[in-house]
Amino acid sequence: MRRILHIDMDAFYASVEQRDNPKLRGVPVAVGGSPQQRGVVAAASYEARAFGVRSAIPMSRAVRLCPSLVIVRPDFSKYKAVSHTVFSIFRSVTPLVEPLSLDEAYLDVTENAWGEMLGQAVAVRLKREIHAATGLTASAGVAPNKFLAKIASAWKKPDGLTVIAPERVEGFLRKLPVDALWGVGPVTAQRLRDRGIERLVDLRTASDAVLRDAVGSNADWLRQLADGIDDRPVEPEHDAKSSGTENTFAEDLTDLAQIRSEIDQMARDGAAWLERSELLCRTVTIKVRYSDFVTITRSHTAPPTRDADQIAARAVALLDRTDAGRRPVRLLGASVHNLIDPDDPHDRVELPLFDGGDGHEGGNS
Repeated sequence: MRRILHIDMDAFYASVEQRDNPKLRGVPVAVGGSPQQRGVVAAASYEARAFGVRSAIPMSRAVRLCPSLVIVRPDFSKYKAVSHTVFSIFRSVTPLVEPLSLDEAYLDVTENAWGEMLGQAVAVRLKREIHAATGLTASAGVAPNKFLAKIASAWKKPDGLTVIAPERVEGFLRKLPVDALWGVGPVTAQRLRDRGIERLVDLRTASDAVLRDAVGSNADWLRQLADGIDDRPVEPEHDAKSSGTENTFAEDLTDLAQIRSEIDQMARDGAAWLERSELLCRTVTIKVRYSDFVTITRSHTAPPTRDADQIAARAVALLDRTDAGRRPVRLLGASVHNLIDPDDPHDRVELPLFDGGDGHEGGNS
């Protein structure tokens, strides 16, 4: 039985700012752009979250929700440095570390450098070492697979630790609503509820026809998750062929300026991953899912780079080849592909440049 950890830094950007500026401690803080310039919230402190301020909402709305909100411009070089420290701690325990972003990762600690037999013991020690090195807290989930570990890490935030032992899996699953499932956002959750599927146990007994009508080709995958089955391994970063971020929004996006800001930040996350991985990319890809579930991708290939401004500019420019701003958008993503290791002589071959293909349009993909 595998022992999988999901570790997620608590309100990462905001917590770093509160750590470095004592005046921000204990007050509602949002990291992001100006409300006068259609900025969005990149991260919110727990004090701000108490007012309903969440990441990805317009900063103007955040200020209306919390008039005392303190807005801090993001400093991604600082966040990247803290992330490097955290991931160094992860890799001192196990080489099986799969980054999801600057502030969260999966770890397979079935075998680990500390010789700990219990995943809980590894998580406790990791949380302690992260706090000692950075002054920040992290929440951890421990479970037999990635799906359950990620749910567990969010169970008792901030500074939480939740363990789902194998014998507790069934009892844990019975408590969960359908929107706990991987990839089920608010719209999909409502489609399931409209068909009487409120909880994971309801999904297990739903007919194939009903389930496919609600979620299309994801039906079999979601049924497996509802049974607690997730055989995906933790995939170390050095084996990655690409890296990306995507987000399903609680409310459809219609403001093109906000959509551009979201894509810009996602692309910069990809550039930060390249920097941390000491890799370059040739191809930048964006993903747009409209409110009717039609999904498209757009790609652009150019000389290898990891320059954040270049990558972000290319990603934002790709939006001009979509209907974003004219059609409501429920999901956005940005990723980097066609990776190059500048220290590997085999990766130095110059390939013809081309403007990447337009991807596809389809239904529930």
